[in-house]
Amino acid sequence: MAPAPRDEALLERFAVGAFRYFLENVNPENGLVTDTTRQGSPSSIAVVGFALSCYPVAVERGWMNRVEAMERTLRTLRFFWNSSQSEDVDATGYKGFYYHFLDPRTGRRAWNSELSLIDSAILLAGIMAAATYFSGEAEVRGLADALYRRMDWRWAQNGRETVCQGWKPEFGFLHYGWEGYSEATILYVLGLASPTYPLAADTYHAWTCTYQWENIYGHDVLYAGPLFVHQFSHIWIDFRKLRDRFMREKQSDYFENSRRATLIQRDYAKRNPREYQGYGADYWGFTACDGPGHGTPTTSRPGREFFSYAARGAPWGPDDGTIAPAAAFGSLPFAPEVSLSAIRNICERDTRIAESCRVPSGLNATANWMSEGYFGLDQGLMVLMIENYRSEFVWNLMRNCSYIRTGLERAGFAGGWLEVTDAH
Repeated sequence: MAPAPRDEALLERFAVGAFRYFLENVNPENGLVTDTTRQGSPSSIAVVGFALSCYPVAVERGWMNRVEAMERTLRTLRFFWNSSQSEDVDATGYKGFYYHFLDPRTGRRAWNSELSLIDSAILLAGIMAAATYFSGEAEVRGLADALYRRMDWRWAQNGRETVCQGWKPEFGFLHYGWEGYSEATILYVLGLASPTYPLAADTYHAWTCTYQWENIYGHDVLYAGPLFVHQFSHIWIDFRKLRDRFMREKQSDYFENSRRATLIQRDYAKRNPREYQGYGADYWGFTACDGPGHGTPTTSRPGREFFSYAARGAPWGPDDGTIAPAAAFGSLPFAPEVSLSAIRNICERDTRIAESCRVPSGLNATANWMSEGYFGLDQGLMVLMIENYRSEFVWNLMRNCSYIRTGLERAGFAGGWLEVTDAH
């Protein structure tokens, strides 16, 4: 998977640029990282999970020394362990889970946000990455284990077959759950592996029964429109040759599925059915990202509007001419040739991006628009998937996390690296 020297230099520049986000937008007292660089942005617990996963990469790459990375990790874990866990409307979390957005200064609930199961799972994935990397540090291991043991996954089912998406102290559980393929694979793996309150054994299969298998542009694929769905869980888990019951029946695996999803996005951009400017083989990336905003008419098709932040997807939308440059970086491990070609086109030809070595959340050539500031999820995805493409470091690290193996096996996965005898 090693890139050519020219591409290696390009990826190093953008990986370093993306990592700087976590140095410049963190509260050093508690480790909370803001969701975006925009004024007044709250902290996102998922972005904190990305930060915790990025610190080991930074140590291995020489961008940060090990002592500093460990100290940052400890401050973050201490904060979450000592934070307020109650039904109060301004607590930090409840039942071991955390609110989607927190005040970066106080650590209290922000923006009336929900207690988010998926964002708590992404935070936990980062905690597990840190605990695995700093396995020789007793306090890191102890805090990580205590935080995991506090999460009540059975409560999060609320008596349903699958996990609820969230909860609010004002009225309880949200009225919708996980249906259809999504980024929640990491949630189910960690929930099933819980040492204290594991999800029911059949809950993962109940979720996969809601999947939608399609044939799009000649590709048989487990459908989800936004590309982040096909990327986020793959940050921590190498799904090559791993198959659950669903994928055994389809004679595929989730890594191959992500490759096909990437190619479908590229094919869609080449076809460009809505006739937006810029779209082509090297200009794609339809995922959750910022946009020009509601109410602005498009110039390519009268009567169409631009969206603001939305989970864009292909081929069935939503699509308003906006792409997310980070999406191509996120698909590097799956389809390196087409991803690198898009990265070169988007990041080298646009001087604003080339000079900053950072990508905005969204670009829209039809509107001649670029998103303001930077988003933490984009930057974390870039650091981690560039690294998986270059060295498979995060994948190899997480193979040594016993909870990941346990969760995958309880979900019914077999094959791939699970068949390799664990030397540790």
